[in-house]
Amino acid sequence: MTKGTTSFGKRHNKSHTSCRRCGKVSFHIQKKTCSSCGYPAKKMRQFNWGQKAKGRRTTGTGRMRYMKTMTRRFKNGFREGTQAKKMIAKSD
Repeated sequence: MTKGTTSFGKRHNKSHTSCRRCGKVSFHIQKKTCSSCGYPAKKMRQFNWGQKAKGRRTTGTGRMRYMKTMTRRFKNGFREGTQAKKMIAKSD
């Protein structure tokens, strides 16, 4: 048997399907485990040898609905419920 064109014609079984957590086609149907994120494990799959992969899914890659206002609020000491004082024009 050749290892090229004729072998490729026999590939019609899917071992992986889309994952519910990460959305990639990495969820192994028989093992019931995602090879990308590790679902259904509670902790996300990550390794130190995959620095680029860590950067793709870390903080700052999404919308950051809470975190993007954090630096501004920290700078002002997390003050809430106050009104800015009105600027009074000086008359010379």
